[in-house]
Amino acid sequence: MALEQLNSEQPEIEIEKTKEKIKIPISTLKLLSDILKAMGQGKLISLVPVAAEVTTPAAAEILGCLRPHFVRLPEDGMIAFTKVGKHRRIKYEDILK
Repeated sequence: MALEQLNSEQPEIEIEKTKEKIKIPISTLKLLSDILKAMGQGKLISLVPVAAEVTTPAAAEILGCLRPHFVRLPEDGMIAFTKVGKHRRIKYEDILK
């Protein structure tokens, strides 16, 4: 892979159309490579801000479990949440933990 041959932590890339050169951290290029590889395999990609809050149905979907099972996690103190009216909101970063 071409990324493995780079010997700089901030390689310079050139925008073909404008000939503008920019430096991009190697970690960003690796992430972009992983995203493009997954998309090439037909996988869905979604970018979510870590501080985003999601609903319990969305959290259950992210974890691949049923909503009634997930709802018990905040009730049992297993995952932090906030209430908006009667609805629970869970931080995306807490779901990942």
